[in-house]
Amino acid sequence: MKIKLAVLFGGKSVEHEISIISAVQAMRYINRDKYDVIPVYITKTNEMYHSEDMVNIEEFSKLKALLKKSRRVTFSVENGRTMLVKTHTKAFEKKLVSEIDLAFPIVHGTNCEDGTLHGYLKMMNLPLVGCDITASAIGMDKYYMKTVFKDNGIPVLDCKCFTAKDYNTSADTVAQTIEDTIGYPVIIKPVNLGSSVGISKAANRDELDDALQNAFNFAGKILAERAVENLKEVNCSVLGDIDEAQASECEEPVNSDKILSYEDKYTSGGKGGAKGGSKGGSKGMASLKRKIPADITPEQRDTIREMAVNAFKCLGCNGIVRIDFMIDKSTGEIFLNEINTIPGSLSFYLWEPLGVKYTELLDRMIQIALKRNREQAEISYAFDTNVLEGVSFGGAKGSKM
Repeated sequence: MKIKLAVLFGGKSVEHEISIISAVQAMRYINRDKYDVIPVYITKTNEMYHSEDMVNIEEFSKLKALLKKSRRVTFSVENGRTMLVKTHTKAFEKKLVSEIDLAFPIVHGTNCEDGTLHGYLKMMNLPLVGCDITASAIGMDKYYMKTVFKDNGIPVLDCKCFTAKDYNTSADTVAQTIEDTIGYPVIIKPVNLGSSVGISKAANRDELDDALQNAFNFAGKILAERAVENLKEVNCSVLGDIDEAQASECEEPVNSDKILSYEDKYTSGGKGGAKGGSKGGSKGMASLKRKIPADITPEQRDTIREMAVNAFKCLGCNGIVRIDFMIDKSTGEIFLNEINTIPGSLSFYLWEPLGVKYTELLDRMIQIALKRNREQAEISYAFDTNVLEGVSFGGAKGSKM
């Protein structure tokens, strides 16, 4: 019997559209001989819809028309089983869309990738593909992520963290603190966004003021860290779980020594653009200009791949992640920049050079999730107790504590 796999995507995030690209792409490569794929699209207002047409990227160019012919749905737990059901039904219409065995969240950004959706799915008794709530939440917050990695001996750049309250109280104090502790050039970024949203580089006070204002437009907490001027960026993916994990090939984004913008990452794929996949799906992050393998020494490759696996296990990750590194070409130092717990295009292009095709990669992710679910099923989350027997709060007036 096929596993009924709910693929969830979209959501209340600035990376909403990128999630659609990644999810549609994945759905077109999932092995349909083993899995029944049930698309669940989450709108920017967190309403869920289902339609079999959602496996076609072209449908999303006319979103209102797509939603009109789709069904509003939600999850429901009945006798321990998780169901996807219609929220509104006509007389005598069947409410059930499908039972669900496993959820595959392919979401990016705040309110989605940060553990929010994962917590909801856990409440719905749904095992899921990928990182759990804790790893997702820490991985999304760049400040907490750096703290955990630094505490475990993984090199990261020092940084300063500021809140919107700090900035609104005294923007000059925030800027002065950054100048005194970090200096120029400096990178300013929201702590909980990806896809280069809200990130700027500043070389003087005027640029710093603009960078801070830009970052606080997208987040209530921002990070300031030293900009590595003679920079080489290298990314590496990791697949597995806390017991066993392996690193992919390394890639080097071609960015002409500047910060990759949102447009660089997702809309600069040439004439093929968003329709470049071999099965009609978007290439997403795969359309970015890159060198695979990265132009680095064998020793640097080994160091980065080993560091990536260590970071993956340190955070307790599961499934697939992409970890971004920075090499200071002036000193040879390697720093972990950030981790993406649900990377764009699920980083399939980093595994193909090692002979792992996208369909196989997705299957491995699903099997790893099922393994975790079997292990968690052996843990007891309740025990018999009579603690409520005889408890009284002294009637309507309650009791004194």
